[in-house]
Amino acid sequence: MLGEYRIEGRGAAEISASVESAVSAGELKPGQLLPPMRELATRLGVNPNTVAAAYRTLRERGVVETAGRRGTRVRPAPATTGRAHIRVDAPEGVRDVSSGNPDPALLPPLTQAFAAAAAEGDRAPVLYGEDPMEPELARIARADLDADGVPQGSLAVLNGSLDAVERVLATHLKPGDTVAVEDPGWGRTLDLVPALGLRTAPVGVDDEGPLPDAVRRALAAGARALIVTDRAQNPTGAAVSATRARALRSVLAEHPQTLLIEDDHGHRIVDLPLHPLAGTTRSWAFVRSPAKAYGPDLRLAVLTGDTVTLDRVRGRQRLGPGWVSRVAQRAVVRLWAYGAVDAAAVATAYGRRRDALIDALARRGTTAHGRSGMNVWVPVPDETGAVSRLLHAGWAVAPGARFRLSAPPGIRITVSTLKPQDIAPLANAVATAVGPAPARSYA
Repeated sequence: MLGEYRIEGRGAAEISASVESAVSAGELKPGQLLPPMRELATRLGVNPNTVAAAYRTLRERGVVETAGRRGTRVRPAPATTGRAHIRVDAPEGVRDVSSGNPDPALLPPLTQAFAAAAAEGDRAPVLYGEDPMEPELARIARADLDADGVPQGSLAVLNGSLDAVERVLATHLKPGDTVAVEDPGWGRTLDLVPALGLRTAPVGVDDEGPLPDAVRRALAAGARALIVTDRAQNPTGAAVSATRARALRSVLAEHPQTLLIEDDHGHRIVDLPLHPLAGTTRSWAFVRSPAKAYGPDLRLAVLTGDTVTLDRVRGRQRLGPGWVSRVAQRAVVRLWAYGAVDAAAVATAYGRRRDALIDALARRGTTAHGRSGMNVWVPVPDETGAVSRLLHAGWAVAPGARFRLSAPPGIRITVSTLKPQDIAPLANAVATAVGPAPARSYA
């Protein structure tokens, strides 16, 4: 059943660690069946309750799934391996539109900003015990948040959006709690939640954001937190509209104990207005990162939220990394303050590429979504077949399995580097790939 791998351990923690290590190393494969609990207990010489506790830990960490009498199996995309392995490598001669990366041509040069920040550090080095946040970064970030209607709150700087989301979840929830997540949604969030020992409750998404009825069902069923992407949702490009925001605030008002986390990673690359939900519940957090506008290597995000949440996050941060490099913070200040990126021009560039592809697909009878950001989501009847056919046609797209829990299949196309002459060939290839497979003749 398990080939050459032997599960080891005497305690629940040791047994679960043995399985998790094997999954991470590839010795236990996705979909592989684990031994029945009583059988493994006999083999290890332990009480069946010990094995049951180990399997429960593995389920909560997203490593395995249990299907009644069909037994316990390694998940198709276990949290230990991450969804990043569900990808298509683009061989030579194949155009890669799967990455989710911004257009390098639209990113600003960083040399002057970092040189000036480093020079300031030379004049006045940052030492232990100093303020972890650059005052000018706090001023600019707060002014932007005020302009967008985000409630007043303390500020913190974290190492990117996902770092902020992880720290907020960890300060409020315990293993076994449920988090409502967008489906389709950001693959790394879908990995992170079970990796923290939390359960996921998928919430459907349309062009205007999470569906209110789906959110209501998830919260009524016991979900303790909700994660929402306000704009440029990955992978669908959804953006929360004013109407949808009102509906979601109404739902959240029915569940004021919910931990609300909002991610506005589309800041400065999207020309649609922000409609924040922050402040509707007692516990809330709102995070922004410059990664999409200034480059993914700027591992920095500004977080605001209610007093308790921010106090807990900053307290845990002090016990770990302490602070995010003030040199990096000062560089971001210069990029933000001196208009290194023309946000309107970037939003327009991505919008033209996105709209051109969506319109071209519509003319070919293929539905696609992409209200904001740099990605287009195309629903498909056969995900594996569509990805394979597109690869054969010279285009590498992202399989929707990287971004789905229970949502229907689809593919994600990153438009950031598309040129006008690319649109028609890509649309032709996609329309052909998502259609029915050509009939085969064996005559």
